[in-house]
Amino acid sequence: MTDDLTIMHNNRCSTSRAAVERIEAAHLQAEVVDYLRDPLDATALGALLDKLEDAPGDLVRRDSHFAELGLTDADVATREQVVAVLAEHPRLMQRPVLVRGDRAIIGRPKERVAAFLAD
Repeated sequence: MTDDLTIMHNNRCSTSRAAVERIEAAHLQAEVVDYLRDPLDATALGALLDKLEDAPGDLVRRDSHFAELGLTDADVATREQVVAVLAEHPRLMQRPVLVRGDRAIIGRPKERVAAFLAD
């Protein structure tokens, strides 16, 4: 069962690496997208949000970089704001993100990955 599995991956992230390992352990083929090296443009981000089972704002990491940029939750309250912020600052995208067909999830906590792969 391969049906076009893609993972938005950051190799420096242990949760993202664990998701890749889980995919490999399940003997699934996946396209691994290093979204920091090859950032998603606004169109691709919009398409991802169309598939995402989570709220659009959940795709944005609220980490120290988010704070350093002076961003607040109000800056990522709408789908359009999320697209604009992530297009400009791809480092703020949650990881990993798994996409299969017309569904996508944020792979946090790690247990979500196993459930998504089993569907």
